[in-house]
Amino acid sequence: MLDLTSVDLLEAFTQELKLCKLKPDEHVVVLSEPTSRGDYVAAAFGAAKACGAHVIAATVPGGNPSPSDSTRTGAGPGLSAVLGDTAAQDLLKAADLVVDLTREGFIHAPLQQEIMRTGTRILFVCDAPDVLIRNLPKPEDKAEVLKGVNLLKSASVMRVTSEAGTDLTVELPGSKPEFQVGFADDPGRWDHWPSTMVLCWPRFSEGRIVLSEGDILLPFKEYVRQPVTLEIAGGNIEKVSGGAEAHLLNTFFDDADDAWGRSLSHMGWGLMRTADWFATALYGKEELMGMDARAFAGNFLWSTGPHPVLERESYAHVDIAMRGCTVSVDDQDVVTAGRLVDF
Repeated sequence: MLDLTSVDLLEAFTQELKLCKLKPDEHVVVLSEPTSRGDYVAAAFGAAKACGAHVIAATVPGGNPSPSDSTRTGAGPGLSAVLGDTAAQDLLKAADLVVDLTREGFIHAPLQQEIMRTGTRILFVCDAPDVLIRNLPKPEDKAEVLKGVNLLKSASVMRVTSEAGTDLTVELPGSKPEFQVGFADDPGRWDHWPSTMVLCWPRFSEGRIVLSEGDILLPFKEYVRQPVTLEIAGGNIEKVSGGAEAHLLNTFFDDADDAWGRSLSHMGWGLMRTADWFATALYGKEELMGMDARAFAGNFLWSTGPHPVLERESYAHVDIAMRGCTVSVDDQDVVTAGRLVDF
């Protein structure tokens, strides 16, 4: 872990906001809650000023009205203080760029889409300082993720296999391919620093997913210790078997009592070459959102719960990051045994 100063943070946030194409005289809102990192608020504020922008730091009360305490996934509808306050919403809609430093943001909230439709760019930041700096994105990252998005848009089938026994077939038409690149540079864009990944929202998938020792369950931020087998039919998890982590997942799905908790959501692969697979083990759980695992170069990332293409609202959102898989798109490998392929 790096020994960082406020100057390092200011420099990193300034580089990041320049990647977001922040222009002089644009308006920035630095959104935080009482538990947000004060050094991030100061760095984001200072960086916006360094770019010549107008900036407001807005602190709203914390608290996410999760529909069920048992989910605890960070997938709730967003901060109550903003969901119920039209003045706060109007402030965000009037901004050119929102730097969201809250704990859970509005990733799964319809309100976020409403804000972005006004042209507001949103950058979500929620990881440890050295994780941000180590994974500071580069301008050329966008061309790479867009290449993956365009491949998915023109393809019919994605297949995921592994030596452990994974064999999953995914239908791609209508799957709304997307990306995260770590900066929000287009009007109405949300992105997450750090992150570099390609993903889609398939309507249908079939087969088997086998989690190996060392794969990562998020948001639990736990490594798999014993293999877990998940049987997939019609895009739903029909059976979970294996050791302790299989029991954990089954218990989570049962406790969540969510109609879509066992349904597959987004899936894709990571391209963040600076990511550290072991970061999840080296930090306290409150320090990370886990983007090193989610965006790790050559991973296969898949999830359960919410699905905008199928209009499923769900808060039983689990992300699972796997290593060692081969991911092919219409028989063209994009990842081979956990290694990125240049296509």
